[in-house]
Amino acid sequence: MTVAAAAVRMRETLVRREGRLAFGAALVSVGLWASAFVGIRSAVHEVAPGALALGRLLVGSVILGAVVLLRREPLPPRWTLPGILVSGLLWFGIYNVALNMAERRVDAGSAAMLVNLGPILIALLAGALLREGFPRALLAGCVIGFVGAAIIGFATSGHGVGASWGAVLCVIAAFAYAGAIVAQKPILREASALQVTWLACTVGALFCLPFAGALVRDVGDAHASAIGWVIYLGAMPTAVGFMTWAYALARTPAGRLGSLTYLVPALAILLGWGLLGETPPLLALLGGALCLGGVALSRWPDRRRSV
Repeated sequence: MTVAAAAVRMRETLVRREGRLAFGAALVSVGLWASAFVGIRSAVHEVAPGALALGRLLVGSVILGAVVLLRREPLPPRWTLPGILVSGLLWFGIYNVALNMAERRVDAGSAAMLVNLGPILIALLAGALLREGFPRALLAGCVIGFVGAAIIGFATSGHGVGASWGAVLCVIAAFAYAGAIVAQKPILREASALQVTWLACTVGALFCLPFAGALVRDVGDAHASAIGWVIYLGAMPTAVGFMTWAYALARTPAGRLGSLTYLVPALAILLGWGLLGETPPLLALLGGALCLGGVALSRWPDRRRSV
């Protein structure tokens, strides 16, 4: 084997290894975000939506900031700061507050269904703004995944979605997180996942500071379980989940990575079943199968490059 051939083979091996690591990181995020639906549903009865968002973002910012200090990471380049600001405001700020408020007004299944407009929006925005194109399999997978999420929402919704304020909040959350991912993708070329996640989380916490009074009041009156959920949401779905997602996003087309979030409602159903004793209807299980099928189809082309 020539030196050049050996170098090519080594490079291909490294690319495959990096792809597997990115896929694993994305699965960690998806699993943690699925658990967040359970945590929000449990905590939001005692901690107001804005206060809950601020609480988890403060916890996440402190944890990530400590890691940044321990690693002595420098600040990212100045040109990345506007993207980090947009990402923090949209995803960590608006998305969290809107989703928490929505879960007080619509069923968790309906919320998961409407928020899952996000992957379709990501695919469209990434195709147009990031020049990722519009692969047929990706778009078809997103549609199938959304149908699966819609079936889950219908099966687990006690009152239907309707043209309610809660439904509007879910759609706002979907647009916010789709826009944030597209804004975040370019800056991850120059800034680490840890830096971007910490700064964006801190921006989100600053956005939510008007809820500080409500946070102090609600935490003072809440049971230990609700406080525990706030800490968990900040440490795991926020600090760990968003950082592993940023790691995967830096190595994966945004549209294809976004389709993986169709696993969230299916996993949320299983977690609700196991942790809260919420037995899912058979129709929800069918929706979960469609979500899995949509994700598999969205990854079909260029499998060597995808997560």
